[in-house]
Amino acid sequence: MKFGPNNHEDHYPEGHSTAATIATISATLAADPDVDSSAVEIRMLGPVVLLEGYITKAADRDKIIAIAATIVGWENVQDRMLSRIPPQ
Repeated sequence: MKFGPNNHEDHYPEGHSTAATIATISATLAADPDVDSSAVEIRMLGPVVLLEGYITKAADRDKIIAIAATIVGWENVQDRMLSRIPPQ
């Protein structure tokens, strides 16, 4: 299924399944000790990765998005994460 010129299959011609893409992103996030992604849910809507849930550090948002983008491309990442940053 093609959604446009910048679809997931153009980045990864082997055609990863939704489950494989989610597993790859999850494993990459889990392997990064500097990122707390424990309250982030990864879902897919077609070729787009939806990042939903909560972050506790502003830097985590950028890192989580960057990790997902390395796997599916920047144009296929949608950030819906909410901040739960404690007051200082």
